[in-house]
Amino acid sequence: MSELKNDRFLKALMRQPVDRTPVWMMRQAGRYLPEYRAVRTQAGDFMSLCKNTELACEVTLQPLERYEMDAAILFSDILTIPDAMGLGLYFETGEGPKFRKPVRTEADIEALEVIDTASDLSYVTDAVTMIRRELNGRVPLIGFSGSPWTLATYMIEGQSSRDFARAKTMLYTQPELIHQLLEKLALSVIDYLNAQIRAGAQVVQIFDTWGGALSHAAYAEFSLAYMQKIVDGLISHQDGRDVPVILFTKGGGLWLEKMADTGCHALGLDWTMDIAAAKGRVGDRVALQGNMDPAVLRADPAVIETQVEAILKGYGGGPGHIFNLGHGITPDIHPDNVKVFIDAVHKFSGNY
Repeated sequence: MSELKNDRFLKALMRQPVDRTPVWMMRQAGRYLPEYRAVRTQAGDFMSLCKNTELACEVTLQPLERYEMDAAILFSDILTIPDAMGLGLYFETGEGPKFRKPVRTEADIEALEVIDTASDLSYVTDAVTMIRRELNGRVPLIGFSGSPWTLATYMIEGQSSRDFARAKTMLYTQPELIHQLLEKLALSVIDYLNAQIRAGAQVVQIFDTWGGALSHAAYAEFSLAYMQKIVDGLISHQDGRDVPVILFTKGGGLWLEKMADTGCHALGLDWTMDIAAAKGRVGDRVALQGNMDPAVLRADPAVIETQVEAILKGYGGGPGHIFNLGHGITPDIHPDNVKVFIDAVHKFSGNY
């Protein structure tokens, strides 16, 4: 593997001093870029793009050609694991992901098998290997997965949901059943992320997109416990380096201390969190990633700069901050506004 030329992101994750705050964006390879839309049209549909090693590599690298970012993130989807379990993932225009065979019964869950990434999701690890090679040490590569709870919500509902009625009904009426599903998913995520690490991912992030929909007690039992299992099961050292783990629970601001207790290296913060307060609570134990509202990118350049500077000022001095959005960038954002954002991080981070 090529020597890493820019390790700013990795150093910040380990709370080591850096010359400026590293920055990347969730969904940085995506529909806001015209060059991405061109490649997606060429691929035919979203999953065909994910499964085409060369094209998945191409779109992963696209934002790095435009912007001075400090990390690349694998182009894929959190729902590859349920798809590999046989649920039949498909996408409808304007409606997001859906499954042809959702899991609703004990028989459905018992029929599921823990995935073997090498045979079931080799297109993902092939992409990781190619991206890492093509990066040639320019920046680190992030691998990722959805959390077991978040994956389970899609698998039970059959699509995205506002209230997770089916998943929460199962949680409260058949908790042993949902635990069975979550256990299989946790083991699958461990296999999946370790395969990404072996293929070349230098950091991994777990996206717990819907953890914030749970009650205080339910979050600990049905989401965090399984992320703990994953953290414990991951390869911690590869190619002579530690492999940092980032946990991101959207709406998880109440549980930062419990998340830090898992032994992860960093926590992603959504835009509802005050970053200064978060640093005061857990900044001595974990790095913090975030946390600008993606909607800011619709504003004028002066507003974007003001918002960036406010977050940098809120975090203050000392290591351990990775600048990011508080969730993924949305497709309607103009690419020029992203440059304003990235440049503002570079411009102001030296002041703090």
